[in-house]
Formats: sequence, C-alpha cells, structure tokens
Amino acid sequence: MFDKLMAAQQMAGEIKKKLDTISVYGEVEGGAIKVTATGNKAITAVEIKEEFFKEADKEELEELLLTAINKALTQADQVSAAEMQSATQGMLGGLGGMFGS
Repeated sequence: MFDKLMAAQQMAGEIKKKLDTISVYGEVEGGAIKVTATGNKAITAVEIKEEFFKEADKEELEELLLTAINKALTQADQVSAAEMQSATQGMLGGLGGMFGS
C-alpha cells in the first residue's frame, strides 16, 4: 500500500511539472487585453494593446483586466482537472485494491 501512495505522490509531482509547461489564456474585448497563465494558475504575462490602453478609463481597464485574469484561471482549472483525470485513470486500477475493491 505504501508503494501505491508513493507512486501517487510521484504522479502528482509529474502532473505539476507538466502543468507548469502548459499555457492558458484569458482575453477580453477581442484581444485588447490578454492574460497568460500556466496550468498551475501562475500568471506569466499581461498584454494590453496600446490603442485600447489610451482610450480606456481606469475603472474599465481594471474591470476588464479582472475578467481576463478570471478567464485564464478558469482555463487553468479545466486543464488541471483534465490532466489529473487522465493521469489518475491509469492509476485507479492499481489503487483499487487499496480500497478493498
């Protein structure tokens, strides 16, 4: 049983490393603001088009930036969940005995 737990812990570490290499995006206003994050929800870039930045007021910019960040983090959640599900499907057969199945 301990071996199975160690394998699950190792798999979780590998998934985390993989998620660090996956980029997800959140965009608003047709790409006027674009936020990039990793699958582990680390924001890696924020891009604001110059012409939009010149025309937007502070409140609009803050609201749209928040929306773009939340979209990127939602995508990161989806990617993370898909990676975990994919990886654990192979492990479930091996872990089934641990739970008495």
